[in-house]
This record gives sequence, structure tokens and C-alpha cells, in this order.
Amino acid sequence: MKRRNNKPNPDNRADNAERIQRNINDTIKNMEAADELMAHTPDQKMKASLAEKNERRRRALDGMRNEMRDETKK
Repeated sequence: MKRRNNKPNPDNRADNAERIQRNINDTIKNMEAADELMAHTPDQKMKASLAEKNERRRRALDGMRNEMRDETKK
């Protein structure tokens, strides 16, 4: 049996702020797409589902923005 050398990846936080900003931008785009879809669909179940997803996205955005503040303080 071949023995594997399992080493953890180094902790590289150099691009954290950039990654967080990209996630924020993507989340906002997803929210806007969901809002547009909600405006054009008569399906109430889909509207409710999309509204719930957007609420979760809003909470996630708050967390990402707080994380971004922490990263930019460093």
C-alpha cells in the first residue's frame, strides 16, 4: 500500500478581501436575478421560495460585509 504524505495547505490569506468582495458581488447578482424572476412569474410557490433565498442571502451579505471589515483592518 502506498503511503500518502498528507500535509495541510498553508494558510494563505493574501486574497481574502478580494475573494470576499467577489462573493458579495455574486450574491448581489443572484439576489437581483431572483427579484427579476419573482416579478415575472405567477407561481406563488416559486415566489415564496425565491423570497426565502433572498432573505438568507441578505443575512449572508451582512456576515460577508463584517468579514470584509475585519480583513481590511489588518
